[in-house]
Formats: sequence, structure tokens, C-alpha cells
Amino acid sequence: MPQNDHSIRRILHDFEQVQSVDAYAEQLRPAPPDEIAALPTQDVPGGAAPEQVAARRQLLWDSGHTLDYLSGTQAPPTAEDLRGNIENYIGMAQLPVGIAGPLHVRGTQAHGDYYVPLATTEGALVASYNRGMKACRMSGGISSACLVEGVQRSPFFKFRDLGEVGIFIKWVHDYQAVLEQIIGETSRFAQLAELRTSVEGNSVILTFEYRTGDAAGQNMVTICTDRICKYLLANTPVQPTEWYIESNYAGDKKATALSFSNVRGKKVTAECRLPSAIVADILKTTPTRMAHYWQSSTLAVIQSGAIGAQGHVANGLTALYIACGQDVACIAESSVGITRMQATPEGDLYAAVTLPSLTVGTVGGGTGLPTQRECLALLDCAGAGKARKFAEICGAVALAGELSIAAAMSVDHFTNAHQSLGRSSKPTLVK
Repeated sequence: MPQNDHSIRRILHDFEQVQSVDAYAEQLRPAPPDEIAALPTQDVPGGAAPEQVAARRQLLWDSGHTLDYLSGTQAPPTAEDLRGNIENYIGMAQLPVGIAGPLHVRGTQAHGDYYVPLATTEGALVASYNRGMKACRMSGGISSACLVEGVQRSPFFKFRDLGEVGIFIKWVHDYQAVLEQIIGETSRFAQLAELRTSVEGNSVILTFEYRTGDAAGQNMVTICTDRICKYLLANTPVQPTEWYIESNYAGDKKATALSFSNVRGKKVTAECRLPSAIVADILKTTPTRMAHYWQSSTLAVIQSGAIGAQGHVANGLTALYIACGQDVACIAESSVGITRMQATPEGDLYAAVTLPSLTVGTVGGGTGLPTQRECLALLDCAGAGKARKFAEICGAVALAGELSIAAAMSVDHFTNAHQSLGRSSKPTLVK
């Protein structure tokens, strides 16, 4: 997942528009022991009894959060309210939303405690992520940084021969300033970050990589690229024999090698160092056992041919995406990444997760729907200026889940947890 010199300089310039790299380094450090000891005790109350559900809601209300739609006190949206989000509307598919946390994040944008909404029907999932978050919080929090962002659209052009391909490519790059002007006239938020070409015989794929602000950006980049393609077709000195707005190269809604080696959406890396005493007390295992399990599981996942090497990143991200109005199909690329765990010389556990293709946004799409907006607001991530912050929280959530499942696997607690938490006492809720 390397970046070239030009990209690194641009990324560093963007970061240092806010504060110095040294200041960010200080901000990302785990909380020191005295700060950990001073953290308020705000564990989410467990249990399924009505009074326990009420206690969880009260905890969030007392923290200043509005739950009118999540709690059912406000009527759901009408078909007219949902125009632009759904066609042929007939009703709402209801999924339960649970709360895990608080998740303590030490990020460049996300900093502090967050109660994380997870929409799922998988018993044991919320409890598992909650356990990982607790262990990380007691260890000083998860350092999480959104490093770079970019969303691609890759149109395809075919010509009569390779010579025409060369003429076309030279002309396109000569007119890049004009293409950037077209983008500026089409969208207030999209910016062209890079233009790449891939030649195969008499065909060429142009990959336009954009920054899309606080939107996930798939529609934005499609509309901008379509405007560019129409300009190319009207002005190019050589006409293609065929062309398509997307070549199927960009990696939209698929796990690809490019999802792993490039950025699609936002690239986030997160880390945490857990003292052995906390691993023993909260995760019920040892750093050595977790590191040994992770080494073995990494060797196994490589043999399976998976892209990347991680445990169940898709689990927590999918639940978070549904709760917060993200395009859930983008889990295909968003869950591609690497998780690493190793025992330190001091006998503690170091863990990190890197996700190069988190396709997330805090404006547009489903983020404005009532319950989804309430869930984003729980994370202080609703609206403009919050997308990088949300991405850093996503990375921290993923790492908490990786730690919890690795702990369970390392001491054979995984099956018991699913037997006790993942089985319903009632055969159906339909009457």
C-alpha cells in the first residue's frame, strides 16, 4: 500500500494545514495511566429486561443524544421522505441496534469516548465488540489515523490500433487542466487527485481518482467522469470504436488486489498496546496465546487465497454501516486489510489493523435518514466535516473486534460465547 513522493508530500501538506506532524504524534499517543484512571465509568448496562433497555437509553439521553426514531417515539419516514433512497417503497426492514462502548479513540480527528451503534441480528457480536472496546479503553485507547483518501471511476476506451491509443493518452494528459475545470463546474466537492492509464492492446482504461469531501462519493465521481467522457468524445483527435463509463476496474463493491494496494474511499490504520494484566482480566487469555493464534490464522488465511489477512472485520463494519446509513455493499472492499498481533518484549500485546479502502461518508446517501442520522450523531459524525473522523472510528471498531475474536479463539471460548449469546429462547417473534 505504498504512496509515491508526490502523494506523500500532498498528504503531509494537508495534515500540516491543521497542525504539525509532531503535534499529531502527541495526540495519537495512548492515554497515560493517570488519564486512564480518571476516565469516567460509563460501561453500557447489559441485559434484555425492559428496565435494562431503559437504562441504556437513559445513559445516552444523559449524554445529550436524541433517540426519538431509534426508540420508536417518532413515526418512521414516509415514502415521500425516502424519495432518492428507495424505489417502489412498501415498508421498513427493521434491524435491532445495540450499543457497544465506550470506545476510546486517540485519532487525528476522532478523540475521546464514543458509544458505537451496531445494527445486527447476530447474537454475541455486540458483546464481543464491547469486550474488545473495554480492553482497549483500559489500555489507554486505540490510536487511529485516516491517512489518505480517494475514490475512483475507470472508463474504458477501445481504438482501432495501439497507435491511436498513444495519441489519445497524450491528448488526454495534455488537457488535464481542462478536465479539472470540468470537474469544478460539475461538483462543489469533487477534486481530481490523480489520473492513471492502463493500456492493453488497442484499449485503454483511464482511472480518475477524486477526493469527495464528506460524501462516500460513488455518484459524485460517476457524474463528474461522465461529463469528462462526453468532453473527450467531442474533442479527441481519434475517436474510440467503443467506450463505457466504468470498465469494472475501479473496484466498486468488490474485494480486489487494487482495494488492498491502493486507496478506495479512506485508508485508516489503528493500533493499541494492551498490558498483559488487562489481557488476562478482560480478554481471559495471554498476549502470547493471542499472538500465536494470530500467526497461525494468518498463515491459514494466506493459504485460502484471501486478499489481505484479517479475522472478521466485515462483521463489525457491516453492523456499523447499516446503523449509520452507509452503502453496505461497499463492505466488499472496505473489509479488505491486514490485522497484526504480536507479543512485546515486555510481555504485553501489540495489535494493529490497516484498512486501505473504507468507503464511508457522513453526508448524502442514507446518512440523512432518521435512525441513521441519530446513530451518526451518537458518534458526533453527522453532517459535513466529519467523514475522516468517522473513518477513524471505523478503524478503531474493527481493531476492537479483531482483539476480542482472537482472544476467544486462543483459549477455545468462541463456541461457548455463541452458544450462550447467539441462540434465541423464542423460535419466532411473529404472531
